[in-house]
Amino acid sequence: MADGRTLDYLVIAVYLAGITLIGILAGGKQKNEKDYFLGASSAPWWAVCFSIVAAETSTLTFISIPGLAYLTNFNFLQVTFGYLIGRIFVAKYFLPSYFKGELSTAYAYLENRFGTKTRVFASFVFMFTRTAADGVRLFATAIPLKLLLDIDYPVAVLIIAAVALLYTTFGGVKGIIWVDAIQMFIYIGGALIAIYFLLNVFIQTPISELLSLPEVKSRLSVINWGFGGGLGGFFKQPYTVIGGLVGGALLSMATHGTDQLIVQRLLSTKDLSKSRKAIIGSGVIVIIQFVIFLFLGVLLFVYYHTTDLSSLGISKADEIFPLFIIQRLPSGVSGFIIAGLFAAAISTLAGSISSLSSSTVFDLFGSVKHKFFKKNKLTISRATTVFWSLALIASALFFMNSPQTVVELALSIASFTYGGLLGTFLLGVFNKKAKQEDAIAAFTAGIFVMLTVIFLNLVAWTWFILIGAGVTLSVGTILSRLPNSNKKETSV
Repeated sequence: MADGRTLDYLVIAVYLAGITLIGILAGGKQKNEKDYFLGASSAPWWAVCFSIVAAETSTLTFISIPGLAYLTNFNFLQVTFGYLIGRIFVAKYFLPSYFKGELSTAYAYLENRFGTKTRVFASFVFMFTRTAADGVRLFATAIPLKLLLDIDYPVAVLIIAAVALLYTTFGGVKGIIWVDAIQMFIYIGGALIAIYFLLNVFIQTPISELLSLPEVKSRLSVINWGFGGGLGGFFKQPYTVIGGLVGGALLSMATHGTDQLIVQRLLSTKDLSKSRKAIIGSGVIVIIQFVIFLFLGVLLFVYYHTTDLSSLGISKADEIFPLFIIQRLPSGVSGFIIAGLFAAAISTLAGSISSLSSSTVFDLFGSVKHKFFKKNKLTISRATTVFWSLALIASALFFMNSPQTVVELALSIASFTYGGLLGTFLLGVFNKKAKQEDAIAAFTAGIFVMLTVIFLNLVAWTWFILIGAGVTLSVGTILSRLPNSNKKETSV
């Protein structure tokens, strides 16, 4: 690479070293596995709010959403309004159940409601989904690092994973939350700086004149009713008003109400009220974020003005923003924005490692009575952190050659199992007659139906969770009404 990139390398190196140190110091000293995974339930709600946003944003928002707007328009924004609706539902119906007792994971609620088998089954499903989806996110982060350093993707993946592993292992969830709060402002700042340079240095067109251009107007279109292609076409379109709102709401209900990545953060607040503020506040910030990144994609199209990606020397729309950063921005500025990209990525990666580890320790190893386990819980917790880091690296390398845009690939993977998971939680909350056997059978039915739906490509990904949750809830409700003397009564 050119010597002019030396300043970029320095900025990125300082950033990576800085967040690692902050994460370790902010985590403090952990006395046991609950300090390590839950931060002694002492995190301020606003820090948790920022941490949630950073954890769910990842590199997908930073590079794939601008790429999506570059090729299409603002229709994806419909999904984000669904995200806010889903969080309000979680705050009202799910969080009170989590704060009734001392719950260490989202799946501890399922044990209280249905029994241990349901908790373990749900935890296994979470582990599979999180490993696959975040493997895609880890690979997405490697795209600009590969372009900047001219290295292979596997090497780029290893560098990013190593940084996240360091401060996750020594800082615990408290360190992750504080680093995430800082990183949210870094990556939003990076996006705003890129917008500034596009508007004032490269395009140099007054904003009022820019917004009146036909190609810009069409890309700023938010609403898509989706009725033009008939009923079959309606369900094949992911970003319609109904599909976006319903799919976004259900996805957010699943990710923020049943996924340990987010629930772990919510359980680290002091009480239910603080947790509700954190989750609803994050929904508002996320909408603003997506507006910023979608608008960035529109400006990139105005600058390059071509949908022929091969003419730019790239093969995916995901690469358009990294290409602009590296080729067009001055040294130092590009280094800061790439640091912002890493901020988005590492926050999610660190959260994934911690949530996977906490679910392993609490949900799978929680009933182990062996003396060694009891005496070495903190050491075992850190060992599981290393294990899941390696699993995410393997997942990233597996999805490396996928032709699909990374944002849609990751959301499709997540939606595959989230429907059954969400349906099981809804069954527990709203159907007091449902038993453990009903829940496991319904969950399994939901997963098998989704396998069929995805394999046959019947609908767009925004409908996946509605179908999965609907099947799970329906099957569980029917089974709960069948007479069965062998069913064991459970209590909430």
